[in-house]
Amino acid sequence: MDLIAVRTFVAVVEAGQFQVAAAELAITQQAVSKRVAALERDLGVALLTRTPRGSRLTIDGQAFLPHARALLAAAERAAASVRPGRRPLRVDVIGRRLSMAGVLRDFHRAHPEVDLDVVTLFHVDADAAVTAIRSGEIDASFRCVTMPGSTLPDGVEATPVFDEPLHLFTGPAHEFARARAVTPAQLSGHRIWMPGNVPGTEWSAYYDALAAEFGLAIDAIGPDFGVEGLLDTIAESSTVATFLSEQTPLVWPAVHDLRRIPLRDPTPVYPHSLLWHADNPHPALTVLRAYLASRPSARLDTEVWTPAWALRSHPRGERARP
Repeated sequence: MDLIAVRTFVAVVEAGQFQVAAAELAITQQAVSKRVAALERDLGVALLTRTPRGSRLTIDGQAFLPHARALLAAAERAAASVRPGRRPLRVDVIGRRLSMAGVLRDFHRAHPEVDLDVVTLFHVDADAAVTAIRSGEIDASFRCVTMPGSTLPDGVEATPVFDEPLHLFTGPAHEFARARAVTPAQLSGHRIWMPGNVPGTEWSAYYDALAAEFGLAIDAIGPDFGVEGLLDTIAESSTVATFLSEQTPLVWPAVHDLRRIPLRDPTPVYPHSLLWHADNPHPALTVLRAYLASRPSARLDTEVWTPAWALRSHPRGERARP
């Protein structure tokens, strides 16, 4: 149905006269008449009757009017859903239960007026996230950049926002369960089980580099039943451990007695960056970037490690000041 003709019909009804409607729509009275006549031909009924005092609705016009208004309202909602500043800001995170999703929750608490659409482009690498940004599928993405050998295309920006320290997760019977801290070198030869590491993703590339650097045995084989299934296995094992962040929001049964052990000298950190397109006009993107820039930067009292190809918040190996 021609929405322009529908909008003209509603304007005539609300104005009461073709001439007044023409002035409000900034078109000629003849154009108004042609649009209404075309709509009536499409519907096969007369909607308006001209009178000496203007126009009035026919019985069919009375029946059609609420549907016409609903059509115009639906068209406005459809346009608003993709209009920058009216639609929600679409932000990609690797997982809804991981740390950057928590950062977005904090952002929403600080700026409840901003509508957010949190999406998960799971099982894709940073390059695929960049493609989604360039196509307009998403407004921004939290990723570890860059993948080995890759560069960001023109127009796509990236800024480091958070270096996430890794911790060792073990069950109560594991060799390191009572340790106050563990070095990555001490984990050489121990099994680190991470069944969610999907080849071709940036987190898989990160952990491959970590394993190569410190001689770790990171095992990605086996069915991935989610975090809960992973923690169930670790709680019952004396040999299997995994890496998780201190800020990963997790809840597990008290009987699991799981241990979260800091990694030090150096501390592996997963460097999260925000990616977006420089030409994106969404006003909420500016608000999000300002919020991330204002967050206090936690510096560790130990040297840190990231892959040589990864962009991170602070110079490599920087220590916090006492």
